[in-house]
Amino acid sequence: MNREEIMNIIPHRDNMLLIDEAVVEDGIARGRVKIRGDEWFLQGHFPGNPVVPGVILCEILAQSASVLMLQEDTENSTPYFTGLDKVKFKNTVRPGDLFETECTILKKRGQFYFASGKGFVGEKLCVECNFSFAIVRG
Repeated sequence: MNREEIMNIIPHRDNMLLIDEAVVEDGIARGRVKIRGDEWFLQGHFPGNPVVPGVILCEILAQSASVLMLQEDTENSTPYFTGLDKVKFKNTVRPGDLFETECTILKKRGQFYFASGKGFVGEKLCVECNFSFAIVRG
C-alpha cells in the first residue's frame, strides 16, 4: 500500500507520516521509507553528520505495525504509543538509506496491542524493540 492507503488506516499526516509504503505478508508488516536527507528531524541531528534519531526509528516501526490492523474497525480511532521495551540500536540510518521494517503483533488484549519490530538498511539490523499501543475510539 502507498502513503494514501496508509492514511486510511492511521491518522498521521504531513511531516509525521513517516512510512512511504507497507504490505502485510503472512502476519508480518513490512514497511519502507527512503531517507532523503531533507526531513525535519535531520536538521539538527547532527549538523554535518545527519543520523535518524532513535525515537524516529521507533515511530517508523510503530507506523509499520499499524497496517496489521487492516482487519480491525479503526475508523474514528487513534493509535497511541503506550510503551517501548528492549530497545536496541545497532547501526545508524542516514540520508540516502532505504529503511525497511518487519513487525508482528505478539498479542492483543482489549484495545491494547503488543508488537515486536526490527528495522534494517540492507541486511544490517539498525533497531529492534518490543512496543505496545492502544487504539482509542473517538
